[in-house]
Amino acid sequence: MAISKVSNTNQQGRLSMAAENYLVSIFQLDELRIRVTNTQLAEQLKRLPEREGLGTTLPSVGGMLRRLARDRLVELLPGKNIILTQRGKEVAEKLIRRQRLAKRMVVDLLGLEPHKAHEEAHRLEHAISDELAVKIAESLGNPTTCPFGHPIPGSGFVRDRLTVPLDKVKTGNTVNIDRIPEDDSELLKYLVENSIMPQNVAIIKDASPYRGVITLTANQNDVVISYEISKRIWVTPIGVYKKIN
Repeated sequence: MAISKVSNTNQQGRLSMAAENYLVSIFQLDELRIRVTNTQLAEQLKRLPEREGLGTTLPSVGGMLRRLARDRLVELLPGKNIILTQRGKEVAEKLIRRQRLAKRMVVDLLGLEPHKAHEEAHRLEHAISDELAVKIAESLGNPTTCPFGHPIPGSGFVRDRLTVPLDKVKTGNTVNIDRIPEDDSELLKYLVENSIMPQNVAIIKDASPYRGVITLTANQNDVVISYEISKRIWVTPIGVYKKIN
């Protein structure tokens, strides 16, 4: 099925940057096991750099989704659920692979501060070719995740079956940090400065749903995180731990 050249592609037949951003955003929400709806997608799109100039109102999002559905890149299901088609998923995986390799490159090879990596990688992901992506991966030693723990498609990464969102873990558990949100530079800076990074260990000092926050102890410092953010931080309990819901 040819991609429509009226709405979602440029003159070379490649998907527009806006269409690519939508597919990537849907893929990321699905990775986090967040039900993808117009409202959730609009919130995810707001996390992209402002220079992208994407419309994030519900009418704008609805219009783009209808075009993507027409091009057979997404399916709009009953109950307002949105899923990627097989073709849409293949496109999104290529883009995500390039983005996460770019993050590895700017942090590991170029020494960029981690909290600046997302925006810089976002500039690069649309321009990196498949051939260049292979070369970058080889130069980096074929990593399986980005610096923030998110798996690189095609790398053979396998997630530990015990890994869960932080909001599912009870007070008193010790956890390995598995992955953290990567698309908010201020939040990322806060997490990095407080040692909430992949491969680091933290203790759940106080999980208080009624207060809406979780307090972690990492590197001998207390770190307070909202429950909303904790849904996007994935961890793996270690040692003896309490039952996880």
